Amino acid sequence: MHLSTQLSEPMRSGHHPTPLPGMTPSRATVLTAALAIGIAWMVACPGIGQAESPTEAVRNTINQMIKILDNADLKTPNKAQERRRNLELIVARRFDYAEMSKRTLAAQWRSLPQQERDEFVDLFKSFLSDRYAGKIEGYAGEQVQYLSERIEGEYAEVRTKLVSQKVTIPIDYRLIKRGEEWHAYDIVVDGVSLVKNYRSQFSKILRDSSYSELVRRLRDRAIGEEKDAAESGRAKK
Repeated sequence: MHLSTQLSEPMRSGHHPTPLPGMTPSRATVLTAALAIGIAWMVACPGIGQAESPTEAVRNTINQMIKILDNADLKTPNKAQERRRNLELIVARRFDYAEMSKRTLAAQWRSLPQQERDEFVDLFKSFLSDRYAGKIEGYAGEQVQYLSERIEGEYAEVRTKLVSQKVTIPIDYRLIKRGEEWHAYDIVVDGVSLVKNYRSQFSKILRDSSYSELVRRLRDRAIGEEKDAAESGRAKK
């Protein structure tokens, strides 16, 4: 399958996300940090002054994120809010939230008027930022290795891995080109696509209830807790 087809193909209804494998506590901790770093990259990717390759775009941004995370002056408890603000001040310019929202909502997206699409994009962005901002504190000096990139037309995939002393977590960044810049719309952590996981959860809510209920849960941050609890339970076994 060509890369453009693989990365642009909408998911079939009824598709279920790849389950997370059984994890030791240390693997679960690093996996959480990996996902949080990926999210942080998406919600806090800075603008650039010149064209970059997909790998350069990912590497340069992650380096800036890690620089903040490694800043000793910001690691004290009384600096926690400042640390988070500094991360959030790296303006969200290069993650395509509209593209991600379209992929997670699928057919529902096509039926929404523009005003409701804009509302959903804003809610989803805020939800992701709040959900993963705290978890990024699980980062503990893991190293990021850049493995390869694939480009086909306006789509690209950058493959990396997060390496600690005990475990290695693969992280793939999926990007789409907008003008001269690469914008992320999905990350795949340890084989689990963020878009596919939320697509599955959103589809179930839409099927069992309504779009209004999905919006309410996003606004109330009431999505995903059950899945997290299950993963935590597996990690403790």
